[in-house]
Amino acid sequence: MSIDLAITLVAAFGIFFLGSIVYFHDRKSFSNVLFFLISLSTVFWSLANYFSLNFDPERVLFWIRMVLFFAAPHAVLFSLFAHNFPNSKILIDKKILISSLVLLVLTMAATLSPFVFSNVEFDGNRVVPIPGPLMPLFALVVLGSLISGIFLIIKKYVKAKSSEKMQWRMMLIGVLTSYLFLIVTNFVLVIFFKNTSFVIFGPLYMLPTIIGMTYAILRHRLLNVKTIATEVLIFIILSISLFDIFTAKEATEIIMKIAIFITFFIFGLFLVRSVLREVEQREKLELLTKELEEKNEKLALADKIKSEFLGFAAHQVKSPMAVVKGYATLIFDGTLGPVSEEIKNKAHKIKETADRLIALVTNLLDMRKMEEGKLEIRFAPMDVSKLLREMVEEYKIVGKEKGLDVQFETNKELIEIEGDEQKLRQVFQNLIDNSIKYTPKGYVKISVKDEGQQILVTLQDSGRGMSQELQRKLFQQFVRDEKTKNQVDGTGLGLYLAKQIVLAHHGEIKGFSAGENMGSTFTVRLGKK
Repeated sequence: MSIDLAITLVAAFGIFFLGSIVYFHDRKSFSNVLFFLISLSTVFWSLANYFSLNFDPERVLFWIRMVLFFAAPHAVLFSLFAHNFPNSKILIDKKILISSLVLLVLTMAATLSPFVFSNVEFDGNRVVPIPGPLMPLFALVVLGSLISGIFLIIKKYVKAKSSEKMQWRMMLIGVLTSYLFLIVTNFVLVIFFKNTSFVIFGPLYMLPTIIGMTYAILRHRLLNVKTIATEVLIFIILSISLFDIFTAKEATEIIMKIAIFITFFIFGLFLVRSVLREVEQREKLELLTKELEEKNEKLALADKIKSEFLGFAAHQVKSPMAVVKGYATLIFDGTLGPVSEEIKNKAHKIKETADRLIALVTNLLDMRKMEEGKLEIRFAPMDVSKLLREMVEEYKIVGKEKGLDVQFETNKELIEIEGDEQKLRQVFQNLIDNSIKYTPKGYVKISVKDEGQQILVTLQDSGRGMSQELQRKLFQQFVRDEKTKNQVDGTGLGLYLAKQIVLAHHGEIKGFSAGENMGSTFTVRLGKK
């Protein structure tokens, strides 16, 4: 194999390999697709360049025209690439894109005619092409495209951020190096001095451009050790396989080694593609993890601010409302002197409103403590039967005002457990309050049963009942029945807090209903110790 062919194949292989790597990095990127097409046209230009110097005299003119045929798309596509890069989407104006492609087609068609290269002359062993009348137009299109592309790269380099200047600098150095050599050796020396001695090195001259553009496109990806290690390994294997072709002496051996090279090349691309997918997925996962961490930090900060605000607001409200409740009680029970029944009723309503507001504030404070993990449960011996009996006696007055029969049952007079009496009172209070509020008529039954190692508290009413949808999210924060929330006061926190307190006692709380207007049943199961 001649040195001319070796140079051509090595350069063409390197260019096509880099173009394929860039394409597989992001096949949806318009800039990457343009670069791959530039690489492909350069490969065909390299092969045509070789055949133009090593073909029989009768076909040499055809191959010289093919050199120009593939040089045109390289230049025009380079200009379009410089317009679009580093964007992955098409940002070139449609008019510019269409007019550039039309001009490219016309120029490529002209290169196949006698109007660009009309004929060739033979000067000893050298072939000297004779320019035709359209050679200046061809030169204008190619050189104009290259110069406009270089100008755009310089412009973007000047405007680029300091962190991005390196990629533009590498591209600019590669482009200027390649095109300076090409213009001098493949154009100036050929057209004006009839010298074709350096034309064979054209494919090598293109490597700086392709390498510089590859670095610019894959600047971040090149930092990935696994990706670059895989690409280098595949390149080494393919290079060895390619050079092995040069050592073949017979046609059969050459064909076999070429087939092996092509097989290695295809499998190599698939391997690189799989590694790229893995790296891309890992990068996306790392990015999502980072975004999630940032959002979690923001949510934690917002939650902390919310909790602090709730705590501050609750404390500021609770104290004055306790004072309001105290004065209303003093007026209602006559401590401040005799008052009319109307004033007594007003004072009683003020006291009830204050009680509801204080209960709301207490719930908010407890919810904040739970969210911060600061809810204190002080276990001590307590009589659940006594506690419920006292609470039922208090609620009988409220039930009587609504015409409800509030009942209490127990299978033992003394049912003692280890628990926080104040917190469990809050649980039962929320449950009884709900039963009375959501029961327009009928009864509310509260019972406690000693089951040996456990106790079971049951609250059953003949009220509005619950839908299946409501039952599924019953113990979540701020959950209320949409059909009754405008008719019955509440915050949607009572059952949530009740469940958290019961869980803190290592117990279990449940609520169920046969359906709307069919009553509800709540159970609380607690261990004795």
